[in-house]
Amino acid sequence: MPVPVPWGPAPDGLDQQYWDGLVAGELRLQRCTSCRTWIWGPQAICGHCHSFDIGWETVEPVGTVYSWNRSWYPYMEEYANNLPYVTVLVELPHAGGRRVLGILTDDIEADPAIGDRVVGSFESVEGSPWPLLRWRRAGATSEGEDR
Repeated sequence: MPVPVPWGPAPDGLDQQYWDGLVAGELRLQRCTSCRTWIWGPQAICGHCHSFDIGWETVEPVGTVYSWNRSWYPYMEEYANNLPYVTVLVELPHAGGRRVLGILTDDIEADPAIGDRVVGSFESVEGSPWPLLRWRRAGATSEGEDR
C-alpha cells in the first residue's frame, strides 16, 4: 500500500486553490478584494482590514532570496538520497513582498546570497497528485549549472 505524501491541501480546504494552481502550473496566492492586501499563508479573513472577501490571484513565480538554510537531515523521505538540500525563503515582488518557502534546485554546493534572483517551477513528484514549488537562481538551468 503506498504511503501518502505529507503535502497537499489541508482538510479544511482553505489552501485548495494554491494546490490546484500548482497542478495548473501557476503560483496562486490570496488577495483581499476589499483592501487589495496580499495574503500568505492562506487565511479565512484579511489580517489588514478584517474582510472575509478573499480571492486568489496568479503571481509570477519570480522573486529574491530573503533567507536560506542548508539541511543534512531528511525531513521528508524524498530527500533521504538527496542530502544536503537548500531551503529558500523567497520574497515575491509581484505579491506585495509576501514570502514563500521552497527548495533550491540548482547548484546546492554554492551558497545562495541574500538578494539572489530566483525563478520558480512546478515539479511533479512520483506517487503524488500534488506538484511542489521549486526554485532556481535566475540564469541557472534545471540541470544545476551555475548562473
